[in-house]
Amino acid sequence: MGAYSSLLVSPAFMIYVQVAVGDVIYIESNSGAVKRVGRSDAFATEFDLEAEEYVPLPKGEVHKKKEIVQDVTLHDLDAANARPQGGQDILSLMGQMMKPRKTEITDKLRQEINKVVNRYVDEGVAELVPGVLFIDEVHMLDMECFSYLNRALECSLSPIVIFATNRGICTVRGTDMTSPHGIPLDLLDRLLIVRTETYGPAEMIQILAIRAQVEGLEIDEESLAYLGEIGQQASLRHAIQLLSPASVVAKMNGRDKICKVDLDEVNSLYLDAKSSARLLQEQQDRYIS
Repeated sequence: MGAYSSLLVSPAFMIYVQVAVGDVIYIESNSGAVKRVGRSDAFATEFDLEAEEYVPLPKGEVHKKKEIVQDVTLHDLDAANARPQGGQDILSLMGQMMKPRKTEITDKLRQEINKVVNRYVDEGVAELVPGVLFIDEVHMLDMECFSYLNRALECSLSPIVIFATNRGICTVRGTDMTSPHGIPLDLLDRLLIVRTETYGPAEMIQILAIRAQVEGLEIDEESLAYLGEIGQQASLRHAIQLLSPASVVAKMNGRDKICKVDLDEVNSLYLDAKSSARLLQEQQDRYIS
């Protein structure tokens, strides 16, 4: 590979490539291709909601060679090998462009790809990095889904699976069996259960302040404390969702900073889940059941 250099990109350069100020990039001298390495560690903050990779700013002479490590998921390998390959004649090429076809990823194809991946790992050519699969509201899965997950977790290539639910003893969907968290006992026995607790007032205010900073919103301490009280009464999600409309109301009133009166106005306009359920229960005769 030809020579390349790393630099911090300027605002005028953002027009040509999808990078932002503070990104570290390198340019290949032969092809002129511009590739993004990551975010400069000088822009790293203590609380970062984005999945960014921070890299140090390179110093010294320009490198002549570079080792490129490509991240490929197992699904990418399955999809690439499942795609049918047509002929080289004009009709086949036109058919592929006009109507791209897809083939089902079979178990046989997955087994063949797993053999190749295991061979690469044994030879040291590739490194297997386990991913994370987060499944929220896991009590909504039925018995067929749990059976598939129970079998998939036994594979050596399976990712780290995280289940999230707020249910206690409830019925497993598709059966008459009751189980903790709506998960079958044989699968529940393989899991590590982590107990979570609700946020306190100080923690909730800190989270709301971080969220406002990420969205570029200005809010004073009094309004932030009042928003934390709303989150305690309703939920943290409802309090976070009030930030954007409160910012719109503040701008309509000619202010750049969110005040308590703005939060009072938007809080009267929008209902949280508890208030909405209570209103429906009190006025159920006025709705179609």
